[in-house]
Amino acid sequence: MRTFGKVRLVRGKWLIECEPHVMIRLKRTFEKMHRMPDGAAVLEDTPENARELEWFLERFPMVVDEDMVYLGSRAEQHRRLADEVASITANGFVPREFALAIPAREYQRIAAELAARTGRLLCADDLGLGKTVTAICALADIRRRPALVVTMTHLPRQWERELARFLPAASVHILKKGEPYPIDPWPDVVISNYHKLNRWADVLKGQVKSVVFDEVQELRRAGSDKYQAAQRIAIAAEMRIGLSGTPIYNYGGEMHAIMDVLAPDALGSWNEFAREWCSDYADRTKAVVKEPRALGTFLREQGLMLRRTKADVGRELPPFTKVPHTIDVDVEEINKIAGPAMDLARLILKQGGMERGEKMRASEELTWRLRQATGLAKAVFVADFVRLLVENGERVLLVGWHHEVYKIWCERLADLKPVKYTGEESTKQKDAAKAAFVSGDSQVLVMSLRAGAGLDGLQDVCTTVVHGELDWSPQVHDQVDGRVYRDGQTKPVFAYYLVADSGSDPVVADVLGLKRSQSDGVRDPTADLIAASQTDPARVRRLAEEYIRQRGGHVPKAAKALPAHGTTADLFEEAAQ
Repeated sequence: MRTFGKVRLVRGKWLIECEPHVMIRLKRTFEKMHRMPDGAAVLEDTPENARELEWFLERFPMVVDEDMVYLGSRAEQHRRLADEVASITANGFVPREFALAIPAREYQRIAAELAARTGRLLCADDLGLGKTVTAICALADIRRRPALVVTMTHLPRQWERELARFLPAASVHILKKGEPYPIDPWPDVVISNYHKLNRWADVLKGQVKSVVFDEVQELRRAGSDKYQAAQRIAIAAEMRIGLSGTPIYNYGGEMHAIMDVLAPDALGSWNEFAREWCSDYADRTKAVVKEPRALGTFLREQGLMLRRTKADVGRELPPFTKVPHTIDVDVEEINKIAGPAMDLARLILKQGGMERGEKMRASEELTWRLRQATGLAKAVFVADFVRLLVENGERVLLVGWHHEVYKIWCERLADLKPVKYTGEESTKQKDAAKAAFVSGDSQVLVMSLRAGAGLDGLQDVCTTVVHGELDWSPQVHDQVDGRVYRDGQTKPVFAYYLVADSGSDPVVADVLGLKRSQSDGVRDPTADLIAASQTDPARVRRLAEEYIRQRGGHVPKAAKALPAHGTTADLFEEAAQ
């Protein structure tokens, strides 16, 4: 039989040397492959690559020698896993019952079954569908314990309460210190925040059989201390589950970092993933996925991710409406930074003659100066808007970013007894703030845009969210809205986005894509998983251009013009309709 080349396994990679015309076919089959200077092709040794390579060799036989048996075993591993996934995700599949004190819903048991059988899963169900219960289902089997739950700093007690409700017989221990200390006896479930992982990694690695990463988007940056610690612990565990309704905060490339912890073989190396899926990956932290919908479909079909909406699981909530609303600003607040901000804007737009670091520092400074000035300029008007809502019988979740802005809000609304849930409060103080808001002692809960991920219980008393300041990432706003619009909510929910037509708001709002917002606020699982969360790489340049225009200055010709629109109200016309 004629052969067209040779295949060898070399240090965890398949090295393929073949005739030129076959190499062209190979490249079409494996977009992810890397060409060596000598013309050979390289593929990572993963079950998926092995199965596709085995198929390719049926059409173009090559010499594999002693590695053929191993190639076949890896391909068979992928076939078995694919069959398992297909059976669990097929219509009509009835999952087993899990021994919980409160029965889990069927869709939660299906996800738990998939995680238990495959050993890895990203559960990206809509906000409020009970992903915590899904994870607890998977931990109900004593063979999956001891387990580790990793969550945000303010959520260990909430996890402890949920475990006590659904799995009361399990012993639970919350890590109290960053430095390791003896734990005896070892509990069924250890709960940690992400910041403690680095120093506890060597203690937890090999000790825990399962790991649950709550709000798994915290692992979107490969290379950070907490990421490397999470990876060391996860690789030694038998089951790894990630939970997040918003797994990607900025760019699609973040998905590789997350999946490399949950399922190390699934997407190949970073370079393979980037070549196959990304259009721009010179900077890994800003890698853009070419076809987000295709990647989302691939992750679902491979059983790596489950994403169900409230409509999918028959748990539809009352209507959810985003209301973009233009408000006035105190122009003097923005004028206070006019000189320095204009200098920074011109510096950012300057062509040549600058070190990259200098321009980056200027970009960061302009961003925080202008966003803070915009927040301060709106603060009084935001507070007055909130007062109107409270006087109409609403309890309000008010979100922002700058502590100086919170101070104005709290002073202006002092008679409503506002409480804070921001980066300044301890976990105990945050719990007290939530309790005061839920009990009705306070009518306004002031929350930092990035402080409340995973918080539960507000839906019982609140139907109104006011975004007093804007974040660059739409997923951050989705997380905030999800504190109120979640399972258990019985009334229509309104999220008001209060936007100024000057300062930083016009550009930030444009980057957020609020013009394209849908009134129901619920993403279709067949829609792009990533596109909605990708931000404009040139956002700071656009911010500089817009600011110079607002001040009546001249934008350098080399700078690209912003999309033409009038006021922010015009920008939001489509969303308002």
